[in-house]
Amino acid sequence: MHRVTLGDFELSIFSDGTYPLDGGAFFGVVPKVMWSKRVTADDKNYVTAGLNSLLIRTGKETVLVETGMGNKLSERMIKFYGQPAKLLDNLAAGGVAPEDIDIVINSHLHFDHCGWNTVRDQSGKIVPTFPRARYYAPEGEWQYAQRPSERDSISYLAENYASLVESGQMTLLKGGEEIVPGISVETFPGHTAHMLGVIVNGRPGFERARLQAAPSAVTKESRALAPEGTTACYISDLIPTTAHIDITWGMGFDLYPLDTIESKKQYYAQAIPEKWLTVFTHDPKTPWAYVEKDEAGKMLARGV
Repeated sequence: MHRVTLGDFELSIFSDGTYPLDGGAFFGVVPKVMWSKRVTADDKNYVTAGLNSLLIRTGKETVLVETGMGNKLSERMIKFYGQPAKLLDNLAAGGVAPEDIDIVINSHLHFDHCGWNTVRDQSGKIVPTFPRARYYAPEGEWQYAQRPSERDSISYLAENYASLVESGQMTLLKGGEEIVPGISVETFPGHTAHMLGVIVNGRPGFERARLQAAPSAVTKESRALAPEGTTACYISDLIPTTAHIDITWGMGFDLYPLDTIESKKQYYAQAIPEKWLTVFTHDPKTPWAYVEKDEAGKMLARGV
């Protein structure tokens, strides 16, 4: 388990395990001669993908970002992806029970990001895995999931979210909302049209003070209350691993690859100068790092 303190918050990574993914699909139009220098493929061209969830303790709430692949895949999907289903065990090993989770945030509704939202009880009924939690997901994702395209219909499994929306336990977001003080969401289109990045500001009190401060007071407030390194972002499938940090390196799964490039530019324009900690949803070895740009313009991931 990886853990850091970010301002007033504690952040931890909990994994749902790893699964095999076709290297060509993982890196899209990037030639294998290039991506194979960063990750190793087996004789079937499969690479190892991680399933990283982010746990945030604010002092008042316990927030879980993404819930992995879960344990409800069909036999057909298990043949492709396996079904590691490690998240609940890893949370338990870290002293976290399902009843401890106050908030669950899904960046989007693909099966490998919201699989543990629900489980089947002993009677086979779909029930919330985290019974006390308020769930959040993008409204545009929910709408799209009702009629996905033939290309990506396999990615949406209604049992992961439908009952939560129907019961009112899941709130659908437009993008731009603050979920609790210090934790907000922004839309980063590319992988899907409405995918969210989850931004964690470990100094939520400063953020409110800065917005209310006179311009002459901002610099002083910033130095005193918001030192570098108090913001993190779970950027989800916009930048799934450290191997994808280059502006033009996307996945074959991206529905809008040109938007992926523009969203990365938008993200880096703020994340690099402000030294945000970037959380990578599918990196099996490096779940988070600081993305930097060297003098030649090359993107680098500096580990924590």
